[in-house]
Amino acid sequence: MNTSTITSTQPLLEWSQIAVRGPQSEQFLQGQLSQDLTRLDPSGSWSLLLQPDSVVVTSCFVVREADGFTLTLARDLGESALSRLRRFHLRVDCTLTLTDVEGGPFETALEMISAGWPGSAEFAAGLTPQSFGASFVGKTVSFAKGCFTGQELVGRLDARGSSVPWRLVRAEGPSVARIDEVLHSKGPDGPQGVTTAASTGDAIAALGIAHRSLLDPAYLAAYPDVTIEAIP
Repeated sequence: MNTSTITSTQPLLEWSQIAVRGPQSEQFLQGQLSQDLTRLDPSGSWSLLLQPDSVVVTSCFVVREADGFTLTLARDLGESALSRLRRFHLRVDCTLTLTDVEGGPFETALEMISAGWPGSAEFAAGLTPQSFGASFVGKTVSFAKGCFTGQELVGRLDARGSSVPWRLVRAEGPSVARIDEVLHSKGPDGPQGVTTAASTGDAIAALGIAHRSLLDPAYLAAYPDVTIEAIP
């Protein structure tokens, strides 16, 4: 178990924003984000920033502004997201500015766990969007828009039924160590394990990564003190 990646629920979650401003803001972001910016909800929509190989850099909540867009994301991913955007920020008339903000889409880790929504610790596993569940993909990816960086593998996985070896799961058990033990109990060596954990008073709630072979109900029945479910 790599405890350095586990997020506690005690402090409030920290957020940053990337302000993208200028006449070509939409043109630039439409080629970088997985969401169709021409169809954003008036209050904003979730999107993904991907590496060229389709690995998730971060999710972000995107809001259209009068002169561009604002992307809200986990503070500890702000610099890496900005660096990733700047790799493709060539001959485009818009600016990118990173600032810290007081609040964001989730207030605490426990709220994020309850929603089954991955954060920076989950994205550190180096996985593609489908590993985080169909509902996550449905809220963050448009398959009808034009090309965006990282689209190729995401589209191929969608066409092939989104079958991936590693899955985001929500778990509950007596301790982080016990949940982590179960997550490591089946499947090859890989990114499995507890990633985000929070106390619910008499138990531990967690997000983690599991190999798909672990999710057999007959196998999990051998661990009555731990409940594990894949995020749908």
